[in-house]
Amino acid sequence: MDFIAGLPRDAEGHTGVVVFVDRFSKMARLAPVAAEVTADESAKLFFDLVFRHHGLPESIVLDRDPRFTSAIWTRLFALLGTRLFMSTAVHPETDGQTKRVNRVLEDVLRSYATYFASCSSFLPMAEFALSNSTHASTGLTPFFLNNRGICAFRLCWPSDVRMQQRSPLLVVEE
Repeated sequence: MDFIAGLPRDAEGHTGVVVFVDRFSKMARLAPVAAEVTADESAKLFFDLVFRHHGLPESIVLDRDPRFTSAIWTRLFALLGTRLFMSTAVHPETDGQTKRVNRVLEDVLRSYATYFASCSSFLPMAEFALSNSTHASTGLTPFFLNNRGICAFRLCWPSDVRMQQRSPLLVVEE
């Protein structure tokens, strides 16, 4: 679980993205957030994006962001029986897979920034693309691992883009 900050402000005032990554499937859940998102808001996003779709995890790896180290998160997950593991100050790579997703997401957002008025409007497509990409560590897509099947939808944007290959992620403008 992590935040990407410093994005251009959109019409709703969002300047960041909260990123949740499942350790097993590598499925990423994304949501636009304001720079000043609180611990309460991040906990609500966790329930909306993770719990609702995947249930309650046995454990969560977090960085030492004050939004995650607050008493709200600690009490909430203690009541629910989920263990919170904080990355150490000298080894922030403890949550390396989320950092990897963040790097890929930042590259994707930069690549398509010219096609969309705001990053917030593009996040559902970026989440889909991440979930429909084969991960080197598993050899499968997060969709396949979560749903035991292949997502048949071919991602293609903007509307005048034609797919040149059968890959769900490769699109070429003519």
